Amino acid sequence: MTEDIPEGFERHTRRSPLTDPWEPLYSKRTDKAVIIGLRLAKPHTNGRGLIHGGLLAALADNAMGHSCAHAMGGVSSLVTISLAIDFVGAAEVGQWLAVESDVVKTGRTICFAQSLIKADGVVIARANATFRVVPKKAPVS
Repeated sequence: MTEDIPEGFERHTRRSPLTDPWEPLYSKRTDKAVIIGLRLAKPHTNGRGLIHGGLLAALADNAMGHSCAHAMGGVSSLVTISLAIDFVGAAEVGQWLAVESDVVKTGRTICFAQSLIKADGVVIARANATFRVVPKKAPVS
C-alpha cells in the first residue's frame, strides 16, 4: 500500500500513545521543517463521517513541535504553550493529509511556528503555536 504515499515520505518514527490509533503516520524532513502526513481513513472521522478537527489540531501541534526541534538542531525538547487552529475547509476519507509547518522564530526559551494543513494539496486548516524550550530529559533505563 506504500504506492499511494507521496514521494519522500517515510514511516514516522516518533510514536506516542495519542497517535498510535492513527497509524500509519508518515513524515518528510526538509532543511527547515518536518512535514507529517497520512492517508485519511474511517478512524480519523467524527460521528458524522467528517475528518475530526481534533485530529487536525493534534497533528498540527505535533508537526510544528517537531519542526521547531528540527530547526534548533534537536538539542532541546519543547512543550506547547498555546495552539490555535482555523478550519477553512473539509477533508474526506481516502485523501492524503499533509501538515506543512514553518518555524517563524526560535529563541533560548520560546519557539513560534505556523502550519497549513492540506488535503490532496488543498488548504483545509491553518494553525499556529508557541512552544517552551525545555532541557531534554535523560533516557529512562
